[in-house]
Amino acid sequence: MLSEILSITGRPGLYRLISTNKNMNIVELLGDGKRVPVYAQEKVVALSDVSIYTQSGDTPLREVLKTIKEKEGGKQVSLGSKPSGKELFTFLGEILPDYSKESVYAGDIKKIISWYNILIEHDIDLEAEKSGENATDEPEAKEKG
Repeated sequence: MLSEILSITGRPGLYRLISTNKNMNIVELLGDGKRVPVYAQEKVVALSDVSIYTQSGDTPLREVLKTIKEKEGGKQVSLGSKPSGKELFTFLGEILPDYSKESVYAGDIKKIISWYNILIEHDIDLEAEKSGENATDEPEAKEKG
């Protein structure tokens, strides 16, 4: 599902991909359902393509979000309205102990927490690759096996 959830540089919030075209995509803002065009020159990143730098390589955002969900019991993260850098780094250290201290910044952690809270608020499944994809694959495998 994270492959359909997008972050667009310069625009607040997260968006769900609705349709693609040669020169633009149509996206829907999570929450209000407002659909807007996103043109080819805008910087768009699918959350499935995001990873966090660690000492041993990169950790996909999906794994980080799952760990946050386990730590928070499926609820939103509440660090207060203006957490300090120390609080942010302590939080990340609890969920991803080997994060790269040279490559991960406080702003990155704020963005991860913000994204996580938006995904939880809108009941976005952090486990599924695409909606319905896993549900159809597993029964076929059982029938063949």
